[in-house]
Amino acid sequence: MRITAWWRGISPRRRLMLSSVAAVVVAVVVATVIATSGAKAAPEAGTPDQNKPGPVLLVPGYGGGRGALETLAERIRQATGRSAEVLTLAGDGTGDLVEQAAVLAEAVEKAYEQGAPSVDVVGYSAGGVVARLWVGREGGEHQARRVVTLGAPMHGTGLATAGGALLPDACPTACVQLAPGSSLLQELAKQPIPPALPWLSLWTDRDETVTPPDSARLDGAVNVALQQVCPGNPAGHGDLPTDPAVTEIVLQALGTTPLEAPAECLSS
Repeated sequence: MRITAWWRGISPRRRLMLSSVAAVVVAVVVATVIATSGAKAAPEAGTPDQNKPGPVLLVPGYGGGRGALETLAERIRQATGRSAEVLTLAGDGTGDLVEQAAVLAEAVEKAYEQGAPSVDVVGYSAGGVVARLWVGREGGEHQARRVVTLGAPMHGTGLATAGGALLPDACPTACVQLAPGSSLLQELAKQPIPPALPWLSLWTDRDETVTPPDSARLDGAVNVALQQVCPGNPAGHGDLPTDPAVTEIVLQALGTTPLEAPAECLSS
């Protein structure tokens, strides 16, 4: 029997009833598809289990250079067996730090889509500010198990101010945002670190890029000056991702024991 003939043989009242049921079914299916397509794998509430470390995402600094962080990533892989990925920032790493935070958010979402139980983030230099933006604006407080920042200009760097004053055309968006007192940094200063998020901020007193070096100090974080635990360590800003003592401190921070400042120099 053809569908049209069958339909004509049904009473008007029954046709109305069937049409209503069909409309409801279609609406439910459409709503389900929309809801599913918009669902995120990364958690939007709660905090990750500290005993379930997942992949480590490393965020480069100003300019987006990945070489030094690749060395640190490889050391993390060897020492922990965990996945460690150095992100490629949008453009050349000198653009809007907010857009760079979106790159991190996308990488975190991908990790959770692939079944990660949690995500750790290591931000180097301006990458540390990117990590803070991600936590504050992108829901990172519910997705990061731990955050480690190295030489991050959380309160800006005088180098950005000097660059903007001497060569305004050579100071792109991220440079402007990293100047002390910028609107972006003022906004971040009003956003305390979530108390449940373990965060280590490490810097070197010999930093000539982030000035003053303790611009990396962050309320609510475990703040550590490298020379505080390794007196005489000569590492400068560019050495932080590859310095053996720094690497050991990072590995300890990415573990499962409570996050705290190292009591002694951990250089192997």
